[in-house]
Amino acid sequence: MSKPSALRRLFGGLWNFITRVRVALSNILFLAVLVLLYFVFTGGGPTPLPDKAALLLNPTGTVVDQRKSVDPMLALVGEQNPASHEVELRDILDAIRYAADDPAITALVLELDGLLHVGMSKTLEIREALDAFRSSGKPVIARGDYFTQDQYLLASQADTVILHPFGAVAMEGFGSYRNYFRDALDKLSVNVHVFKAGEHKSIAEPYLRNDMSPGEREITGRWLGDLWQRYTGEVEQRRSLEAGAVNAYVNGYADVLQAQGGDTAKAALEAGLVDELMAHHQSNDYLAGIVGARDEEERFEAVPFEHYVGRKRGPNLIQPGAGHVAVITAEGNILPGDQPPGTIGGESLSRLIRDTAAGDGVKAIVLRVNSGGGSVFASEVIRQAVLATQAEGLPVVVSMGAMAASGGYYIAASADRIFATPATITGSIGVFAAIPTFEELMGRLGVNTDGVGTTALAGSLRVDRPLNEQVASALTSSVEFTYRNFLQLVADGRDMSVEQVDAVAQGRVWSAADAKAHGLVDELGSLREAIAAAADLAGLESPQVEYVSEPLSSREMLLQQLAERSGALALGPVSSTGSMRKYSAALDLLLAPLNEAADLVASLRDPGHLYMRCLACAAPL
Repeated sequence: MSKPSALRRLFGGLWNFITRVRVALSNILFLAVLVLLYFVFTGGGPTPLPDKAALLLNPTGTVVDQRKSVDPMLALVGEQNPASHEVELRDILDAIRYAADDPAITALVLELDGLLHVGMSKTLEIREALDAFRSSGKPVIARGDYFTQDQYLLASQADTVILHPFGAVAMEGFGSYRNYFRDALDKLSVNVHVFKAGEHKSIAEPYLRNDMSPGEREITGRWLGDLWQRYTGEVEQRRSLEAGAVNAYVNGYADVLQAQGGDTAKAALEAGLVDELMAHHQSNDYLAGIVGARDEEERFEAVPFEHYVGRKRGPNLIQPGAGHVAVITAEGNILPGDQPPGTIGGESLSRLIRDTAAGDGVKAIVLRVNSGGGSVFASEVIRQAVLATQAEGLPVVVSMGAMAASGGYYIAASADRIFATPATITGSIGVFAAIPTFEELMGRLGVNTDGVGTTALAGSLRVDRPLNEQVASALTSSVEFTYRNFLQLVADGRDMSVEQVDAVAQGRVWSAADAKAHGLVDELGSLREAIAAAADLAGLESPQVEYVSEPLSSREMLLQQLAERSGALALGPVSSTGSMRKYSAALDLLLAPLNEAADLVASLRDPGHLYMRCLACAAPL
């Protein structure tokens, strides 16, 4: 037998080396997965809760009603920053309520430096829980390096507000500003064909104008003014300030700051917005004295709320056969088909409603809606599921979150009762269709489109051809039909005439107080009050509450836990050592308008090209 050639031996050795490296890497990856699984399911063992501690309410990122699904691999290898982190409102509320009755919890400390957004609507629901905690005789203290306007509303609910001597309280009021593209579209030779029903359906304005119309300015100014008045009134009441003090601070900030020699912290102290100016070590000693305990590093003893609620909240077990209220969350854009958490899918949400209604012991459903709308088709699919549930004899109560406008109001309108928080934005009852065409732009580039079709409508939806007149007429008819249908279903659900609904519709956006005055909602109240109303409609005296979500497969549950664990391991508290993370979060916020625009384009999936969306509603929410 001949000996292999030198070249063959070289390639054979190289191949064997590659094989060994591949096997070694596979084994390392397998061991890494085993280690990750160990931390997911054990976390090194449950850490015992201290005998005496403060509940540390330190949410990082954005507070939401329902977290979006997270890709576990992105959570594992991607850079974690507050802009990508979400905290469920329910976790905050439950932690506060458990702590109120826990003798081991002696105080509640708010540390909000990592909080990017909570909004006034959710803050008012947290305030309700903080009031219950305070009634137990335990103090609430807030401390921070720098309070944004959003953070400060929550911090102002504390008995004592501590600010770093180099910190500030930043307030600017509420505003709603948008980009307008008419001149840009003209320069680009892009034609946007908009068909709308509702005189004030402002979604069309950016494509048709260079500025906000007088009518939209009046409407937006009204609901923004209502929210700002509620904000200032809330702060002034909690801080025992004179009426108008917050507006005086904001509008005269340059003079206020000059009077304090440019010292922003002293300006906030002088204005009565904070109680104490303390460096970190001073506030730590102060809090340790109130809490009555220190940890091994001499910091005041505290239990982060997410760890605390995870230990205190047991499984959501419902006694078999016991009558209970089921709570379903609908948050995000409304899209057709099945959609992941954080987005409302027409098929997935309607299926969840039907399956929940058929569940053992379910006597009523509360639908928590936080949406600015979306697809007309998907909204109707969801509304039909609500009607089918009511036809089975189960009451459906809607609890509106920060906003339930346009399509968000559409899916709520037929409920037995509608609750809105005092800061909810709702209404925007209107319909639109929009189709861009680029035939002029293509012509400028020397590209022409021509061909032949078998009917007058063949190729009529190509964006490189002028909009077909029959298509334009058909879209106009469809928009008008859908708007009339919207008016009728609201009239039926709210026991109003179509003329009464039309008078408050036309795409107008309403604050919660105005919506209640016009009959669009029944009560101003929190989710807890909506649950109580649903129990009352069902004749339940002491109902259990079940929070329902789409069931996950074993694989999905594993991936979810991997994502949550890897995210928790990578995302630490925001501190002076995390400057790169702060800059990354700031960049994400800077790019947010571009991301929102891209998301809007990606969400235009209605089969009939008809949408109910409110883009102007989210500014201060």
